[in-house]
Amino acid sequence: MRLSVILRIMVIISTLMATWFFTHIYFNRTGKTISVRGYLGFSSRITKEKTSRNKCDNSKKCPKDFFAFKITSGAANVVGPSICFEDNILMSGVKNNIGRGLNIALVDGATGVLKKHEYFDMFSGDIDPLLTFLKEIPEKTLVLVASYDDPASKLNPEARKLLTALGSTYAESVSFRDSWVFLGAKDISGKSPFEEILKNKPQQNKYDGWPEALTVEGCIPHKVI
Repeated sequence: MRLSVILRIMVIISTLMATWFFTHIYFNRTGKTISVRGYLGFSSRITKEKTSRNKCDNSKKCPKDFFAFKITSGAANVVGPSICFEDNILMSGVKNNIGRGLNIALVDGATGVLKKHEYFDMFSGDIDPLLTFLKEIPEKTLVLVASYDDPASKLNPEARKLLTALGSTYAESVSFRDSWVFLGAKDISGKSPFEEILKNKPQQNKYDGWPEALTVEGCIPHKVI
């Protein structure tokens, strides 16, 4: 009998301890429920992931006094290009302000404020609007360019020269249906490091008649010029 009593007391104590343990886990002292995900550490990891997102979804965070940007060319003649600057989408299919040819956004190099954006049809359009646009770019202006479908059929030597003066390496050679992305600046010194081109080569094209889309991203200092 004594052994039986002792065993019963031990069972009661064990039950009470187990009840206290689980109550302590799921409820804090104020009576509020504690999330199991939070208890296991998931919530802190999710918060960290959210706070670690970089502007324009870039792979790296930009230092202080630098602007973040990402430029993506169009994919064939189906998916339009996108231009992001300081986490603001300046041009895209969603904003309905893009077109086939050259999509160009002008941004103040000191403040990062959008000045102007426009697209120019380089297949069947007139070259004069592009020439006027390029000639009127103010000093200390960043120039973000994304191709869509065909960026070059209407480009003449004057237009190519004006684009080269903005820091482009490939403006002289970009041709029919090439994928091209570029960030330059008015009166830049030297060539821009932010430029990519993929030539239209039938045997290498990802799409039927077009190369794959290109992306260039990075950080550019305020008052770069």
